[in-house]
Amino acid sequence: MKRYLISFEDGAMDHIPTEEMADVDKASHAVMEDAVKAGAYVFGIGVERQRASVVAADGTVTDGPDPDAQRFLGGFVIVDAETREEGLAWAARIADACRCPQEVRELHYDPETEKMLRRHQGD
Repeated sequence: MKRYLISFEDGAMDHIPTEEMADVDKASHAVMEDAVKAGAYVFGIGVERQRASVVAADGTVTDGPDPDAQRFLGGFVIVDAETREEGLAWAARIADACRCPQEVRELHYDPETEKMLRRHQGD
């Protein structure tokens, strides 16, 4: 099983009239419900429109790029899928429901992290 990050840019839904957002919310939640029922849904969330904080290796914190001056993440969903085509199919359903394009990236599997999670589940 592979994991896919399905994401969209901030502002990608700005073309949707306010009075239609309830329909978009309903449609997107229906797709998420289908993903949950299919066992594909891992996690998803919208990202607040704000300047990010950047934390350096030495702990120094600085302001990140201005969200009005640079592309940044608006929201994402992570799904489990057997194939890239299945991940793309979820992205297509999300794009239709949200009325905006979705970017799809396969996530790197880290067996060591998986071992840690299994070891500490139930603590």
